[in-house]
Amino acid sequence: MKGALVLPLLILVCLVASVQCFAGKKHDPLLKHLKARRSSKKSVNYVTEELGNEYSPVYVGPQEGLKEADRITTLPGQPNAVNFDQYSGYVTVDPKAGRALFYYFAESQNSSAKPLVLWLNGGPGCSSIGAGAMTELGPFRVNKDGSTLWLNPYAWNTGKNLINELQSNRHQNFEKFTINSTSFVSFNVVANVLFLESPAGVGFSYSNTSSDYITGDTKTAADSYTFLVNWLERFPEYKTRDFLITRESYAGHYVPQLAQLILHNNKITNQTVINLKGIAVRNTSDACQTYEDQADSAKGNIDDYNIYAPLCSSSSNTRTTISEFDPCSDHYVYTYLNTPQVQKSLHANTTVIPGPWDSCNDYIHLNLDDEPDTVLPTIKELTESGISVWIYSGDTDSVCSVTTTKYALNKLGLLKLMINVTKKVSFKFYSHPT
Repeated sequence: MKGALVLPLLILVCLVASVQCFAGKKHDPLLKHLKARRSSKKSVNYVTEELGNEYSPVYVGPQEGLKEADRITTLPGQPNAVNFDQYSGYVTVDPKAGRALFYYFAESQNSSAKPLVLWLNGGPGCSSIGAGAMTELGPFRVNKDGSTLWLNPYAWNTGKNLINELQSNRHQNFEKFTINSTSFVSFNVVANVLFLESPAGVGFSYSNTSSDYITGDTKTAADSYTFLVNWLERFPEYKTRDFLITRESYAGHYVPQLAQLILHNNKITNQTVINLKGIAVRNTSDACQTYEDQADSAKGNIDDYNIYAPLCSSSSNTRTTISEFDPCSDHYVYTYLNTPQVQKSLHANTTVIPGPWDSCNDYIHLNLDDEPDTVLPTIKELTESGISVWIYSGDTDSVCSVTTTKYALNKLGLLKLMINVTKKVSFKFYSHPT
């Protein structure tokens, strides 16, 4: 298990800031998806055979000049003193089908010295930009007016305040620590962060072929890989950079599957070799279905991803003191990203996609035609590959819970590596600092 780092964190999802912000929504795609699977017990159409040794070259389009075309001069309502570069735009992954994926990229202030991190949201069918970038770990938050932004002091592309808070809480050794006489380096909290909306049909990503919206895990991994190969041609300075992938929600499937495909293709490709160093996943399992159903009926009206957080309501205008969490953030993001001037600044919706941008696409998750019952075999393969694998859980998350992570680690034979963090550290990720 050389290089395998398995680290379940029993803290308030502090370093990975991964609370899927459905507190203000009327639905939660991942929880609905899990319930549907439990009730239907349908068989899935997922091919579990090993990847072959033959490589079919992926589409690589001309990228010259597209990096500068994707540069964001400024976003509407952006605060002053922004000292990092940001880009967004489309990368074509299948010109014949007219399929293109949308991304947003926030560089760190000292970008050449920092790794590249890809963030994926799940759902399945939910936006990494609407959730990950705009309500969690991205550089900006949207104000209640839906038209102006404020700087996120805990953004992953800056991370200055987070590092200071870790140090002030005597966590100076978070950068390096030892398990069973083996030294590991923890997740780098400052990085160049790339947010990808996938598969096609999610957020601003689209296809001109309607059948592409009936998709699954295999096509999502293949398109994400094609996206990365093309994106690295557009941003060649990142070709040899340390690369990590992390996620939340159903992207717990997407991340290990993409990592597996990268490692496989790295061995046999004559195209771009992606310098994958590690992944971070928040794990779940399908154990104890009867008890899960009973818990669902008994829990009441709560945010399943943060059971102590408030829900969005008319009283949410008052500042809450529970983790400084604004449960209506997704409403502000919806307004902001549907503003024409914002879309123009982001180089988004250039083909005038029917209907408004939305954080989740129900059609994608309702028509998912390809998914494995578990990704544990894939994770097991990755832990044996030499890359670092970080499995974590939030202690107030009832969906991807600590208990199911323990079951998963035990099944992987990795439970002995589990670190119990006894000192809880709370970080304020969601409210305006003033």
